[in-house]
Amino acid sequence: MAGMVGMRIYFLGICGTAMGNAALLLRGAGHDILGSDSGVYPPMSDVLAAAGIPVLEGFDADRLAKAVPDLVVVGNAVSRGNPELEWLLAEKKTAFPSLPALLHDHLLRGRQNIVVAGTHGKTTTTTLAALLIKANGRDPGYLIGGVPLDLPGGARAGGLGEPFVIEGDEYDSALFDKRSKFIHYAPHVAVINNIEFDHADIFRDEADVCRAFDHFVRIVPDNGYILVNADDPRAVEIGKVSWATVYSVGTQDGADLVIRRFVENSEGVSFDLEWRGKVWASVRWDVWCLCNARNAAMAALAAGLTIFPDDITRLDLSALARFQGVKRRQEILFDSSAITVMEDFGHHPTAVHAMLVSLRNRYPESEINAVFEPRSNTSRRRVHQEALTTALALADFACLGPIDRPEKIDPRERLDTGAVVTRLRGSGVEAESAGSHAEVWEVLQKRLSQATDRHRLVVIFTNGSFGGIMSRLAEELKLANEPGNKPAPAAH
Repeated sequence: MAGMVGMRIYFLGICGTAMGNAALLLRGAGHDILGSDSGVYPPMSDVLAAAGIPVLEGFDADRLAKAVPDLVVVGNAVSRGNPELEWLLAEKKTAFPSLPALLHDHLLRGRQNIVVAGTHGKTTTTTLAALLIKANGRDPGYLIGGVPLDLPGGARAGGLGEPFVIEGDEYDSALFDKRSKFIHYAPHVAVINNIEFDHADIFRDEADVCRAFDHFVRIVPDNGYILVNADDPRAVEIGKVSWATVYSVGTQDGADLVIRRFVENSEGVSFDLEWRGKVWASVRWDVWCLCNARNAAMAALAAGLTIFPDDITRLDLSALARFQGVKRRQEILFDSSAITVMEDFGHHPTAVHAMLVSLRNRYPESEINAVFEPRSNTSRRRVHQEALTTALALADFACLGPIDRPEKIDPRERLDTGAVVTRLRGSGVEAESAGSHAEVWEVLQKRLSQATDRHRLVVIFTNGSFGGIMSRLAEELKLANEPGNKPAPAAH
């Protein structure tokens, strides 16, 4: 990485997936890495520990001063009042770039960058694009906001002159740089999976979100590409530009790359990809949801345009059949004939709805129990309350956990979990709300202790730790199902 040789780099907020993977990337380049965070939780904390990167709990200005870093990377979750940030501002000697600025200046310049943006699917699409480029004999770099199961970690510098695939978040870069992260990423291929209102803490409304994406496509060069979701009118509108080549991916005629014959059932998922009227590949894999078929199509097109621009169908897509996914995305934590426990990163109603539709397809005879944590800056607000209610109504039972940091949200804007429960019950769905993680656990125990002849599926939606409920439930079920132990509560 140009201009950086053997530096001591401190990550302020190191356990965010992007920050943690960037830390791993820089460690691999020969730098001395350490960092701090609060509320440290897996999977990133485990990955960093395995790599030997010290993760310091909490924030301490004296400790940071004694570390004598050459550079401090400031995560976008860090705000004024953080003692380590306040020390940096007062000290006026140590540089403190945002993560996106650091990546632009020392990693992305001069490369063919695939920048994957959109409200949903960024992590999976980024992983798929990197995997396909690698499977076709190249040595791509990548930075993924998660823990991929098919790649050796979520970050890699890649070979000299090779493409780089990066997750392009529309969230702001740092408290001192309110531009979206993807503005820093110098896209050669800009992927726009979808556009919806999210990040209500920094965007006013949908038009404000669209404005950020409009700025994003304005930095695509004239020899670059913009890929848009043909089924999303907002993405299509953003893609109406004259300075770059635009291709569309969708499920209907008219798109350049069409997803055909999508079938999802208890046996798995299959679909065809047609490039301009001709079948490019027939895919059969065990990755759930139509949304992931679209992620695969976007990744295939982005990878093909990057390494085979004259004929993208030269890109071999057989690696898709072996794709295992990303941790915390439809991840099965426990599975038996009586009960399956799954964790999903879904925190937006659209993602929750899509996953519950998929689960109905995959488990048509099962009782579906959905547990949702209102943790993101948007899900804690009532802006998507109606849509969330509609999504959770696809379950047989729904439990809403406590709103994370409710005191930060004006009561008039705060999600009303009681109203969601009332609406769900009115539509025939059993539902509960809980005021604490301990209450969520009690609700789950009560639910799973009730006798049923149906297989139970418990899906836990959260983009945080949720008090460790997922791992605790899985561990207790594993213990209960060991030979000689009392059967698990769901096995009635």
